[in-house]
Amino acid sequence: MARRKIIAVDDISFHLLSIKERLKSSYEIYPAQSTEIMFEILDNVMPELILLDVNMPDSDGYDTIQILKSDARYARIPVVFLTSSKDKKAAIKAMKLGAADFITKPFTDTDIVESIENQLNPEKMSANKPVVLAVDDDPSILKSLNYLLHTQYRVYALPEPGKIKEILKMVTPDLFLLDCQMPVLNGFDLVPIIRGTLFHDETPIIFITSDGTKDNVYVAYGYGASDFIVKPIDEATLLEKVAQHLTNFVMRRRIRAL
Repeated sequence: MARRKIIAVDDISFHLLSIKERLKSSYEIYPAQSTEIMFEILDNVMPELILLDVNMPDSDGYDTIQILKSDARYARIPVVFLTSSKDKKAAIKAMKLGAADFITKPFTDTDIVESIENQLNPEKMSANKPVVLAVDDDPSILKSLNYLLHTQYRVYALPEPGKIKEILKMVTPDLFLLDCQMPVLNGFDLVPIIRGTLFHDETPIIFITSDGTKDNVYVAYGYGASDFIVKPIDEATLLEKVAQHLTNFVMRRRIRAL
């Protein structure tokens, strides 16, 4: 089996040598001591992942990732930032620009290999799949959400919103999908219950609504929604929004740990 190709970008040759030595037994490493060299390599090699130092003299990591993400040829390549900084603002900026992960120097072999494997082999992480709790009084919607999400996430379906406190004692969701219009308790009513539950003060909440009018959207955001999806549910939109908010949520937790 061909080994996965990784481009490692760092202006310090010692760091490049160290990365190559650590990873060469498992991956095919292409070292680049500048972003200019990285783009020269990209003319001939399509890597599965790029390890990118943030602070470099010719072009910093932030500028470089914007170029990569704006080019259709490279936009889908995961970029893992390598940084000496523990500045939370820098990590947030990396996340917003599309970094798949960031590793703070000095890092261990376990740190870098775990980050790479999480990007290259997400299926191996099935036991640690993010948990999504979908709340909707329409069983057909719940069935559809489970069908669309189950390969990437552990999906819990709750057709009775009044039982949310009970299910939150059993599972800790990483994201909530809430229908706006439901009898007894609607999606807006559930938000303070969720936010008042331990560990869920920042957990992403995506509202699902049949009414995508401006006023309704403002109400959703006012109640603490992270985003909204208008019915009928578009598969691509659902997958994109769930992935985006889960990634941001995980990154924020890591940033707070710095």
